[in-house]
Amino acid sequence: MQTLNHIRNFAIIAHIDHGKSTLSDRLLEYTHTIAKDKLQEQFLDQNVISRKRGITIKLAPVRMNYKLSGKEYQLNLIDTPGHVDFSYEVSRTLAACEGAVLLVDATQGIQAQTVAHYQVAKREGLTMIPVLNKIDLPNAQTDVVIKELEVFGFKREEIIFISAKTGENVDTLLEKIVEKIPPPKGDTDAPLRALIFDSVYDEYRGVIAYVRIIDGNVTRGETIQFYQNKLKTNVVEAGIFTPFLKEAEALQTGEIGYIAGGIKDIRQARVGDTVIADGTSVEPLSGYVTPKPMVFFGMYPKESDDFLQLREALGKLELNDTALTYTDEYSAYLGSGFRVGFLGLLHADIVKERLKQEYDLDLLLTMPQVLYETREDGEIYEPYMLLNVYVPAEHVGNVMTVCQKKKGSLLDMQYHEAYAVLSYEMPYSMFIRGLDGEIKSVTAGYGSIDYELTDYKKADLVKMEILINTNPIDVLSELVYKDEANYVARLKAEKLKDSLERQQFRQIIQATVNNQIVAREEIPPYRKDVLAKMSGGDRTRKDKLLEAQKKGKKKMIQTGKVELPQSALFSMITDSK
Repeated sequence: MQTLNHIRNFAIIAHIDHGKSTLSDRLLEYTHTIAKDKLQEQFLDQNVISRKRGITIKLAPVRMNYKLSGKEYQLNLIDTPGHVDFSYEVSRTLAACEGAVLLVDATQGIQAQTVAHYQVAKREGLTMIPVLNKIDLPNAQTDVVIKELEVFGFKREEIIFISAKTGENVDTLLEKIVEKIPPPKGDTDAPLRALIFDSVYDEYRGVIAYVRIIDGNVTRGETIQFYQNKLKTNVVEAGIFTPFLKEAEALQTGEIGYIAGGIKDIRQARVGDTVIADGTSVEPLSGYVTPKPMVFFGMYPKESDDFLQLREALGKLELNDTALTYTDEYSAYLGSGFRVGFLGLLHADIVKERLKQEYDLDLLLTMPQVLYETREDGEIYEPYMLLNVYVPAEHVGNVMTVCQKKKGSLLDMQYHEAYAVLSYEMPYSMFIRGLDGEIKSVTAGYGSIDYELTDYKKADLVKMEILINTNPIDVLSELVYKDEANYVARLKAEKLKDSLERQQFRQIIQATVNNQIVAREEIPPYRKDVLAKMSGGDRTRKDKLLEAQKKGKKKMIQTGKVELPQSALFSMITDSK
């Protein structure tokens, strides 16, 4: 059993693609947690999609044993996602730790999520170790990034320079983790208090709660209670992460591990809840607010027979994804489907990919929409965000042009050495309409953004509809700003024209605003040569064939249903050509 003084709980936090998973691999290797011949890249990212995309999308804990100066230490690492869509995973991870490794790419410098995670860690009172990664690369801007870190209050001598890829100075980092990060505090003799920082559903064991033991201990076979809902259950299994689940007789104060009690509903083990021993009266730990989805898509199976399978699949995914919500929805054009809520566009893309890979479901996602509110005064209100843009100084003008076009109000602008931070208040709908891509485009890929939702404000919106051959396409209807409705309508009609395939009948695309047609495009039909087999013959017969073709095409226009490919739906998201 480890004493509290020999336990260190920490996370690695960084912007996406700054090398978190690679550093985790090196730590596993240097502590001999995983044999080198069995160590794969992104070892903690067991999710297939994580490996395919090269990004972390789910927090991953692991216990490592490390010896320093003849003493054994228990290092509990939690690897965290770097993308803004999954920042809530970082928040709940840091609540279970005393320290964090703040990892910065020496070729990219400080970026949006670097700052966002730093601020969360600072609010939690965590001890941070600044680490500069990728120093082995020829384009590393070490001196520039050092100055950026100094702006955050770090001293040059505190910064550790490493290459997670080659392993350079990783041994030094391990030493600093033990020296700098404080051991956990807690009362080993007090009644059990454990913080749930994640939970997953297992088909055989039921809900598995990932916990940090704050006070006391938990043993297999004892009765525990979830503080919020008063649910009681016996601990069927308790254990640690190696990173695989490994049973243990007990979890002690300060340790990170898991408990399973045969619970079948993951909503009974809420993230942020406090686990206590049955029959005890203790103060609950400060809770964690479950993230609310802010982007909503219509999700429809391409084959109507797959509807029930899609419902079942979403139900299973919801068990392991507290931010995912879904309700039934019907489209006159696409049939039965679901209105699904996500944290952001990447979250939606990953869920769609999981449904394809794990359940073999081919799906259509409609255009994303934010959650509007209609209040008692009859006015429509939309969510706003506080947007921070981190950008090289030479691109500030370009970024300001984009943000102004996106209805952003500049709140603050600060320069730090070679980069600047611009703070805007902006409608959240702009984020899902291609803002990130436009920022990347005008900053040569170096601009990055971070945001947090603030409040709802009144919006002057009108309804825009798209019709194909006079038939309204309900999944393409949306609310748009009144002052730009005509421009957006023309743009969407043009995009749809470019995305749809030609048919044997003419396709007329119309865009209406408040039931008034403001844009029209036409896709001509393929022309079938009905006279090809006629080597001769009189004119009357030819005219009859041509007239029959004309009537046939007219009937096709009335009865033919245009197939909407996913590319056509996605092309409608952005408001730029």
